[in-house]
Amino acid sequence: MALDQNATVGTVPWAIKGELILNCNCTIFCPCVVSLGKHAPTEGYCQAWAGIRIDSGHYGDADLGGLNVGLVLEIPGLMARGNWKAAAYIDERASDAAYDGLLNIFTGKARGTTGLFKVLVSEFLGAERAPVVFETEGKARRLMVGKAIQGEVVPVVGKDPDTDIVVTNTGYWMGPDITVATANKGRVRAFGRVWDFDGRSAEICQIDWHGPQ
Repeated sequence: MALDQNATVGTVPWAIKGELILNCNCTIFCPCVVSLGKHAPTEGYCQAWAGIRIDSGHYGDADLGGLNVGLVLEIPGLMARGNWKAAAYIDERASDAAYDGLLNIFTGKARGTTGLFKVLVSEFLGAERAPVVFETEGKARRLMVGKAIQGEVVPVVGKDPDTDIVVTNTGYWMGPDITVATANKGRVRAFGRVWDFDGRSAEICQIDWHGPQ
């Protein structure tokens, strides 16, 4: 039986483990990671797309493992000042219960790790079911959401090309260890946004999120 999402939202136990990739309009590695949002994005505002691969997870009794999510984010200045705009693409393979759970998680209504979205996002542009594909080939990660998001990110090459450059032990909300990356391709054609962030800042993060606490 499907969970009554409206009656229990904010109290349902949930968890997600997997990987997140993000590409934004910053010309160098995103200052928000180390400044924790106290430093403005390099362009003064943030436009970004993100992809989430869920390796294992649940929302109540709904299994989230194997599903993918795409996000579009727009932040007018300092992250902590809010007034964000956001949109979500939910894997078309999700059951109705999983879809509702993921929507609650990524709007912040489910509380926990992503609860800050409920405070910071002033306008939720919408959510759509879509074919959300998250692929890994070598060190490259790709997110494909129809014609809406077409992205590929790769780690920035360091002195030892076999070892990724990783900012570790941060207080960043996504996770403590962020791999410094760049976008080979970062194209968004969604919700009236037309963005191309090829060569701009990108991040790769292993995520271990949960709620409602």
